[in-house]
Amino acid sequence: MATEEPPNFSWVSMGRLAALAMPRAPAHYEFLVHQGVRHLVSLTERDPPHHGTCTGIRLHRIRVPDFTAPTPAQIRSFLRLVDVANARGEAVAVHCMLGHGRTGTMLACYLAKEQGLDGAGAIREIRRLRPGSIETREQEEAVIRFCR
Repeated sequence: MATEEPPNFSWVSMGRLAALAMPRAPAHYEFLVHQGVRHLVSLTERDPPHHGTCTGIRLHRIRVPDFTAPTPAQIRSFLRLVDVANARGEAVAVHCMLGHGRTGTMLACYLAKEQGLDGAGAIREIRRLRPGSIETREQEEAVIRFCR
């Protein structure tokens, strides 16, 4: 099967955690598998299209409404999932619609935890790595609250 890089794909931690916009084609899932991704965390309210076409990736759902922030419990759940997968040598990818707001919020919390950054530092770093990340004040506040 052919592979095609999904929109807005990048590694935040090489071989451990990647981010992307919603995958929309079977070739996007094949690309992820070839990158070593075994877990896809979907933050959207609806299932990503074609998610059943690739048996090499397990889909995890954390539904966060568009332009809102994940709850503290959703952030903890996401980070736990990444930790468990990484402990097994499995990479995780996370997406929302465009890979900016909700995705960036989760990624900033990951960076804060992994690198010991404060909220402002984590937001700056994820915006440097993935321009356009964290779109709303509520999302910024979620990262800052997580870091306290």
